[in-house]
Amino acid sequence: MEKSDLSSATRLLTRVETGPRSPRNRVAAGIVTGLCLVWSLFQLFYAQSPFGFQLRSGSFLPFGINFSLDSFRARSWHLAFALALVYLTYPAFKPHAPGFWVRWFRKILPASTPKPAAGHHIPFYDWILAASGASLSLYIWWNYDDIILRGGLPETYEIWLGLALVAVLLEAARRCIGPALPVIAAVFLFYNVAGSYLPGFLRHSAGNLTLIISSQFVSTDGVFGVPLKVSCEFVFLFVLFGAFLEKAGAGKYFIDIAYSLTGRFRGGPAKAAVVASGLNGMISGSSIANTVTTGTFTIPLMIKVGLPDYKAAAIEVAASTNGQLMPPIMGAAAFIMAETLGIPYIDVVRAAFIPAVVSYIALVFVVHIEAMKLGLKRVPASELVPFFSTFFKGIHYLLPVFVLLVYLIVLRRSALASCMLALETVIVLMALQRPVLAWIRFGAARRRPGVADADVIAALKSAALEGLKDIWQSLITGARNMISVGIATATAGIIVGVVVSTGLSGRFINVIDTLSMGNIYAVLILTALTGMFLGMGLPTTANYIMMASLTAPVIVKLGADAGLVFPALAAHLFVFYFGILADDTPPVGLAAYAAAAIAGSDPIKTGVQGFIYDLRTAILPFVFLLNIELLMMGGVDANGAPIWIDSGFKVLWVFFVSILAMFSFAAALQGYFADHCSWAERILLMVLCLALFRPALATGWVPLGRTGVQITAAAVYMTLFWAQRVRRSRRPDTAG
Repeated sequence: MEKSDLSSATRLLTRVETGPRSPRNRVAAGIVTGLCLVWSLFQLFYAQSPFGFQLRSGSFLPFGINFSLDSFRARSWHLAFALALVYLTYPAFKPHAPGFWVRWFRKILPASTPKPAAGHHIPFYDWILAASGASLSLYIWWNYDDIILRGGLPETYEIWLGLALVAVLLEAARRCIGPALPVIAAVFLFYNVAGSYLPGFLRHSAGNLTLIISSQFVSTDGVFGVPLKVSCEFVFLFVLFGAFLEKAGAGKYFIDIAYSLTGRFRGGPAKAAVVASGLNGMISGSSIANTVTTGTFTIPLMIKVGLPDYKAAAIEVAASTNGQLMPPIMGAAAFIMAETLGIPYIDVVRAAFIPAVVSYIALVFVVHIEAMKLGLKRVPASELVPFFSTFFKGIHYLLPVFVLLVYLIVLRRSALASCMLALETVIVLMALQRPVLAWIRFGAARRRPGVADADVIAALKSAALEGLKDIWQSLITGARNMISVGIATATAGIIVGVVVSTGLSGRFINVIDTLSMGNIYAVLILTALTGMFLGMGLPTTANYIMMASLTAPVIVKLGADAGLVFPALAAHLFVFYFGILADDTPPVGLAAYAAAAIAGSDPIKTGVQGFIYDLRTAILPFVFLLNIELLMMGGVDANGAPIWIDSGFKVLWVFFVSILAMFSFAAALQGYFADHCSWAERILLMVLCLALFRPALATGWVPLGRTGVQITAAAVYMTLFWAQRVRRSRRPDTAG
C-alpha cells in the first residue's frame, strides 16, 4: 500500500474547486478576500430583486451615474467577478512545472531577485488579465441601453472587444478547468467561422464575424446565455447555502450520524461512507468536495476493518459521485436543465428522486456484498457513539434543510425563494449557535463561587464574534467555490451559441440517424459512451450543456420515429447521468485521484473499481428512459409535458420493484447474493432485473400483465434469496 497523502487530496480539491493560490501579500490577499465578499453580497442583494432594480443619482450615486440591473446586466457582473478571481487565484502554470514564458522572465530578472513562493504570489500579468476580463464583461452593463437600441448588432470596436472577451474567457477556463473545455469551445468557434467552406451537411451561412460576435458577446445566446443566467440566479445561492451549512458543522454531523447508524453492521464504515456521502450530496453539488470531506474520515476506517485500500477509496468515490444525483441540490446542471426545458426546478427534483435513492440503496447492498465476501468484522460497540444522542446533539443542522424542502416541495415556492429562506435560516443559526452553546456551558458555572457575571458576558461576546466570523468566512468560501462554476457555464455558453446560430442540432440528428441506422438503442449507447468520454475532460455542468444541446433532441426525435415516447426531461436526465459518471472514469476521474490520495492506493485501480461499483448507476438512465414510471411519470400530454403519477401506492410499488431490480443487478455483477452465485444463478438474477425494470418485454411471452410479471419476478427473487441463505447456513465454514 502506498503512503496515504491527505494533503494531495486537499490540493486537488483546491485546484479544481477554489483555486490553489493564496497570496501572502496583505494587499493582494485583501483584494481577493474583498472581491469574494462583495460577490457574495452582490448575489444576495440581487436575489432580493431578481426582476431588476435601478438606483439613480441624486441619492448617493455621484457624477450622474444610474445603476440599473436586470437579468442580462447581472450576468455581466457575475462573470466579471468570476474572471477577476480566476486570474487572481489560479496560476497560469503549475508551480512545479512553469511554462516557457515564466522560465524566460526568470532568466531576465536580476540574479539577486528573490523568487516568490509558489502559490503565494500574483504576477503583474495576472493583475492585468483580471482587470481586463472584468472590464470586458462589465462593458455589457455599462453600454446596455445602446446595445438594445442597436438591436444587438455590434459596432466595429465591439467586435474586437468580443474577441478579447472570448480569448480571456478561454484562458480562464484552461486555468481552472483544464484544456478540454476551451479546446472544444475553440473547435465550435472554428466551425462557426469556417462553416461556409465546409462540405455537405456541415455547411452553414452563419460565419460572418459580425453575426458571431452578436451571438456570443451582445446577446443572450452565447457567453451571457442561459447557462450563465442559471449560474447567476440560482446556482450561486445554493453553493453559498452549502458553504454555510458546511462551516456551521453540518458536514461533520452527517458523517457522525451515518457512522453511529451503520457502524454496528458488517462493513459499517463503508456503509457509513455511502450514507454520509448521500447526506452531503443533498447540500453539495461537487463530487470531489464530497470525496475529500467524507473520505478523510471514512476511508481510514474502511481500511481498518479489512477492506483493501483501493476498494475503500472506490466505495467513497462511487458514493460521492452519486451525490450530484441526490435532490434537492443536484449541482448546476440540474438548474440549467430546468431553465432550458422551461419547467419548475421541483419537476427535476421529483423526476430524479427515485433513481437517486434507489442508486444509493443499491450501493449499500454492494457494500454489504463486499463485506460478506471478505468476511469483514463489525466495529466493536465500545467504539461507537449512540445514534439518538448523536442525532439530537446536532438536530438543529437539519432545520435549514427542512425549510428548503418544505418551501420547495410542499409549498411549491420557486427554487430562488426557497433557497433564500433556507439561507436566512442558516445565517440566523450560525449567528446564534456559538452564543447559545456558550450560555449553556457557562450557565451552570455562574452558580459556582469565583465566577463573575463579567466572565460570562465576555464569553458570550467572544462566542458572538466567532459566529460572525463563521458567517464572514462562509461568504468568502461560497464565492471561491463558484469561480470554476461561473467560468464553466460562460465557456459552455459559447458552445450553446454556436449550436443555436448554426442549427447544428438538426444536422447532428441526421448524422446520428445515419450512424445508428435508425436504431434507437444504438443512439442511446453512442450517447452514453460519448458523455462518459467527454466527461473525462469536462466538468459535469459543461458536459451536460454540450451533450444536452446536441444529443437530447436526437434522443427525443429518433425515439419518436421508433414509436417510443421519450419525455424531454427523461432525455436530459439521461445525458446528465453519464456526465456525472465521468468523475470516476479512468484514466482522468478526479474524484478517484482524490480518494486514492487519502487511501494511499493506485488511482487507476481505484477508478476502475469505482466504475465497477457505479455500473448500477449506469443502467438506470437506460431503464428510466424506457420505463418512465421510474421518474414518476405516466406519460406525456399533447404538448410533450410529463403527466405525473398521482397514486401514492403506484409510486411505492415502482420504488419497491426498482430496489429489487437493482439488488438483482448488483448481485449478478458481484457474483454474490446471500451466498456465492453459480453462473446459472447470475443469469437468473439478470433476467429478474430485466423483468422487474422492463416487464413489457415479458408480457408477450407469458400470459401476465406488467404487474403480474413484476410480482412473479419478486417471488422468484425472494425464493432464490432464501434458498441461498439456507445453503450458506449449512456450510461448516459459515456456521454462526
